[in-house]
Amino acid sequence: MGFFDIFKSKKSEPQSVEQGAEQTPQAEVREREERELNAGLEKTKQGLFSKLARAVAGRSTVDAEVLDDLEEVLITSDVGVETTVKIIERIEARVARDKYINTAELQSILQDEIAQLMEKAEGSVENFGLDVKEGEPYVLMVVGVNGAGKTTTIGKLAAQLTKAGKKVYIGAADTFRAAAIDQLAVWAERAGATMIRQEMGSDPASVAYDTLKSAVANNADVVLIDTAGRLHNKIGLMNELTKIRNVMSKVVGSAPHEVMLVLDGSTGQNAFEQARQFTQATKVTSLAITKLDGTAKGGVVIGISDRFHIPVRYIGIGEGIDQLRIFDRHDFVKALFGKGATE
Repeated sequence: MGFFDIFKSKKSEPQSVEQGAEQTPQAEVREREERELNAGLEKTKQGLFSKLARAVAGRSTVDAEVLDDLEEVLITSDVGVETTVKIIERIEARVARDKYINTAELQSILQDEIAQLMEKAEGSVENFGLDVKEGEPYVLMVVGVNGAGKTTTIGKLAAQLTKAGKKVYIGAADTFRAAAIDQLAVWAERAGATMIRQEMGSDPASVAYDTLKSAVANNADVVLIDTAGRLHNKIGLMNELTKIRNVMSKVVGSAPHEVMLVLDGSTGQNAFEQARQFTQATKVTSLAITKLDGTAKGGVVIGISDRFHIPVRYIGIGEGIDQLRIFDRHDFVKALFGKGATE
């Protein structure tokens, strides 16, 4: 059986439940989440698998030519050059050690190596991935360019947290666009969160300060601070974000507890440049990668996680309010390489 046949044989089949047995609610939720993740990554999976199938067609062993073709597949799948080189070097080492590896084994080897390269998401699942503690609001500052899905991600995150019983405050510190404030207000209402806002053109740091003061006074559990998504220049961006951080620390000494960069996965290699700009401007501690359901460029998740050594916290796999997911590297790789592989 060839490599391409292996893919076809792994097509998703309905899982039957034995007669007389019923699935637990947890098992049902898990199955639904797996189906939605598979569907959200379908375009990336289609592109990746079709390229891999062509790369190994008619080959029986993993030789230098196969590795050259695999390198091209990964680069053109937006994994990135540096990460691709790491993956190829690791596979070369395994081929040298094991002497003989056939192309049917390449899928599982590739899956293992990619999973090892990616950082594991941190934080408790109970608090939707955030290290929320009682007695002090957990402050998350959200950064990213306009159009990356920053406001939507804040809204979806707020919804998940309020659903988990947390009191959430949102600070509309992107004061340069009236539309951003209005959009955030809609999301806050949908999520059941409290939003603090000022007039358009107000000092973003002032909004962040007022938000934290109100959150502390009202015993909020989580504070989400939106910021302007302008890459006007690195110095201006750095100064603005630094000022916001400084005023927040005057209210909550350890704030912000996290700085999350939101990236649009559909932009492919442009997302690498955005990550570079923002990591130079401020200390980014986590990533959210959005819009993966509408693109074949999902390989960017692998490259950015590896290259910047920043854990991916969330991925967006659809427009629904519940389609922001806690990122799990094993689930992600399984969705790309496991059952349901596309012809």
